[in-house]
Amino acid sequence: MLQTGTKTRGGAVVAGGTRTLLACVLGCLLTAGPALAPARAQETDPRSDMIVRSGLPVPRFVSLRSGEVNVRTGPGRSYPIEWVFVRPGMPVEITAEFDTWRRIRDVEGTQGWVHQSMLSGRRALVITGELRTIRERPSASAAAVAQAEPGVMGRLVSCKGPWCEVEIQGYHGWLERDDFWGIYPSEEVED
Repeated sequence: MLQTGTKTRGGAVVAGGTRTLLACVLGCLLTAGPALAPARAQETDPRSDMIVRSGLPVPRFVSLRSGEVNVRTGPGRSYPIEWVFVRPGMPVEITAEFDTWRRIRDVEGTQGWVHQSMLSGRRALVITGELRTIRERPSASAAAVAQAEPGVMGRLVSCKGPWCEVEIQGYHGWLERDDFWGIYPSEEVED
């Protein structure tokens, strides 16, 4: 049995620090306004030309690459660390992108910013609700392979329709998509 979303509280958030940084950035942009005008005129995207996007859909699910991932209050190393996730392979949802930073949310709803290098495109899942039965085939009448408790993590192999192929702690089988967190209601996944 594993715990969901294990994280530790990091450094304290300093009131006003974010506002000061934002004021400095806005001041620099206003000063450079005329120089940026031609670039803005050519853009069809109204968002800032400083934002580099991955081109992948947002939101989307990914997993943590490392056993220690600093989650910051904003998109940059100058922002304070609010949490440290300590579960490699934990599924998280990317909810926004800014340059090389990704805002993520875990199964418990905790949000923050991490560097893209701390994330993997490998799909993962975490069991939610109650004790779940992993089935031999995608059918409620199929033989049970194992049972997984809430908070147990695993790998999402594929998903089409109401059933998903999973691998959890060495057991391979099928779960209904409502039994876990890490996939959207109508999303299809192929490994």
